[in-house]
Amino acid sequence: MTYQQTIEFLYSSTPVFERVGASAYKEGLDNTKALDDFLNNPHRKYKTIHIAGTNGKGSTSHTLAAVLQSAGLRVGLYTSPHLVDFRERIRVNGMPVSEQYVVDFVEKVSDFIMPLHPSFFELTTAMAFKYFEEEHVDVAVIEVGLGGRLDCTNIIQPVLSVITNISFDHTGFLGDTLEKIALEKAGIIKSGTPVVIGEYTAETKPVFEEKAKQLQAPLVFAQDRGHGKVIPEFQLKGACQRHNAVTILTACNELERMGILPESIDDDNGAEKSPVVEGFAHVCDLTGLRGRWEKISDSPLVICDTGHNLAGWQYLAGQIVKVYEERKAIDPQSSLRIVFGMVDDKDIHSVLSLLPHYAKYYFCQATTHRAIPAEKVAQMANGCGLYGESYCSVKEAYVKAKTESSSSDFIFVGGSSYVVADLLTFLLTVKDL
Repeated sequence: MTYQQTIEFLYSSTPVFERVGASAYKEGLDNTKALDDFLNNPHRKYKTIHIAGTNGKGSTSHTLAAVLQSAGLRVGLYTSPHLVDFRERIRVNGMPVSEQYVVDFVEKVSDFIMPLHPSFFELTTAMAFKYFEEEHVDVAVIEVGLGGRLDCTNIIQPVLSVITNISFDHTGFLGDTLEKIALEKAGIIKSGTPVVIGEYTAETKPVFEEKAKQLQAPLVFAQDRGHGKVIPEFQLKGACQRHNAVTILTACNELERMGILPESIDDDNGAEKSPVVEGFAHVCDLTGLRGRWEKISDSPLVICDTGHNLAGWQYLAGQIVKVYEERKAIDPQSSLRIVFGMVDDKDIHSVLSLLPHYAKYYFCQATTHRAIPAEKVAQMANGCGLYGESYCSVKEAYVKAKTESSSSDFIFVGGSSYVVADLLTFLLTVKDL
């Protein structure tokens, strides 16, 4: 099979959560353990760091990988979902897995997996673990797909577990209270393994404390250590990144304490530099991370962001308004235009209630079965006093917003990772938009 045929095989033969939602979710680790045994337990051949949480786990995973790379380590990075190409999910020192490896791996396991009927994520996780073994990584940063306790990444025995925060998302799978969601995320805590909690609430803190006590896992709350902490220059510019940075710095402290991460290294000129400073300053360059308050153009200003739930939009909404007001102070004629779409398992009403009424909206739907139809998004938005036209694709909505804009306008594109994915995919095909 060719690479494209292999990817289509993965999408068509295994349930894909990003495409079909709940029907792709498989509870339990039986398939994952069977695949792992078949591949001779590759994740046991290198150190791992496990990252869970409702928001920020992608940024945290990429930044930790960048810091470790800057320290001279060979680093595997497994994240999801991808935005443009499947290979983004599996990287070593920032380089995506090769197309040929994907083809060869699927051919190698095809006979074994037929009776298993694994999910897309189960098979992809097995691929990542095996690839990291064959690439002889020193350490792999593994992002949880969904939840924690029953996520198929949870067969690893990490040297460090990180839980960024807890808020309402995927409540149909993880529970309808913060305590229930926290308990699912806390499922990645392992016996005797240090765990860093980024942010907590009155409801979630006792859950983490009890789980850590049961497993005798050293517990650190980054939120309690973040006051006055100096944040290095960060390539990620989203308003939420201050909280992520405190979590990452606390995790780095733990890795330094273990001797996995040196506090500083000498560069080629004999000068001392910090892997933490280097990793923060160049996270996107080192790991290929995209879609986090990413600037697409300056004139007009176009920003996209993968924030996709209420907790994320509580940061995004304010940042959008702040940036627009700064532009309007320079040119009173500037307009705010928002290309917006969401998927069906998010609290869209609460997100819409945060958005500015004075913006012009371009409602769209991404190319996933989970996308809420643009007309329905528009109808719900109208009920919140937000108005604009509906478009059947992100491409059409974005092109219309761009052609209607002056150089001083601000266009924001988001609401879902899939909206951003469609935008970035489209931009690969054009030069003047």
